[in-house]
Order: sequence, then C-alpha cells, then structure tokens
Amino acid sequence: MTLFPRSTRRHAFAHFLVCASGCCCGRTDKGKPAVPVPWLKAEWRARRLNPRVQLTIAECLGPCDLVNVVAVFSEDEPIWLGGLVDEERFVELLLWATASRDAGRLLPLPSSLQPHRFDRFTSPPIPSESAS
Repeated sequence: MTLFPRSTRRHAFAHFLVCASGCCCGRTDKGKPAVPVPWLKAEWRARRLNPRVQLTIAECLGPCDLVNVVAVFSEDEPIWLGGLVDEERFVELLLWATASRDAGRLLPLPSSLQPHRFDRFTSPPIPSESAS
C-alpha cells in the first residue's frame, strides 16, 4: 500500500528557487547585496504565477562565492544564475517568469540575464604539468 501518491495535481512547468539566506545570499549584515524577498513574493502572488511557475525561497543553494543564486528547473536542463546584485535583475527574473506563464512554457533565458548564467556542476580544472 502506498501512503503518498507519486503524481501531483499541481502541474508546474517551471520552478524558480531563490537563495535568500544562509551564509551569503541576501546577507546585508555581512556586506552582501540584498534579495528583495517580500517584494518578489508579493509580485509572484499578485501576478498569480503559482502554481504554473512555482517560487521557492531557499536557504542555501550552494555556490556561495557567486551570491544571490537562483536555480530554475523545468523539463529542460536546469538554469543556474549567480551574482544578482541589484533589484533590476530580480525585476528581469519576474518579467521572465510572467512571460513564461503567459506562453505556457519556460521561455529561453532573456539576454539581460545571460551574463549571470553559470554551470553549476563542472569538473575541477586539471592541474598543468608546469605547476608541479
């Protein structure tokens, strides 16, 4: 007997995870740039993005040296963004989510956010022989 179902009635096509606390992201007390969490949550709600475009405010997503990290998951490959250090980047994130909701699918990453994209899972660099 299965206690919990393995499928959901909530059919999201994208999930935005925003790192907003932990060791670095949003930690203005440590001199790091803020993450506008109350504004972002209010706008997400006002635009009725959930449940199609889900928002989760997370504690830590990992690559702390990039600060203010966002991971976007869909049926395609994950999109990782880092260094969102001003409010304009979060506005662009919200506009992308809204346009995607209207399109019924996750649209390609806007060009304005491309400079913030990074590969989350990469192999460490191979040391050169001259370094030994």
